[in-house]
Amino acid sequence: MNKRDIVEALHEKVGFSKRETALLVDTTLDEIAGALVGNETVTISTFGTFSVKERKAQKARNLKTGKSVVVPPRKTVTFKASPALKELVNESLKTGNP
Repeated sequence: MNKRDIVEALHEKVGFSKRETALLVDTTLDEIAGALVGNETVTISTFGTFSVKERKAQKARNLKTGKSVVVPPRKTVTFKASPALKELVNESLKTGNP
């Protein structure tokens, strides 16, 4: 599923125009991204939690040349699914309903 699919599904369920629905989805994603850029944790009840994790600099090896390189420190986004989401996904596996 991609953003276009989400917009289409919301358009059918809510009844807003596609343009309004796309704006709603874009605004929601922009708000989540903005919070993460500001090092905030984003928790969506019954869905999960997005957070930013800082990774330290580390040594690595270029597999083509064999030379050692240093990977600089960086931030990554992590997602932890809520227990309710995990249960929903596992229940769908048991019943065979995707």
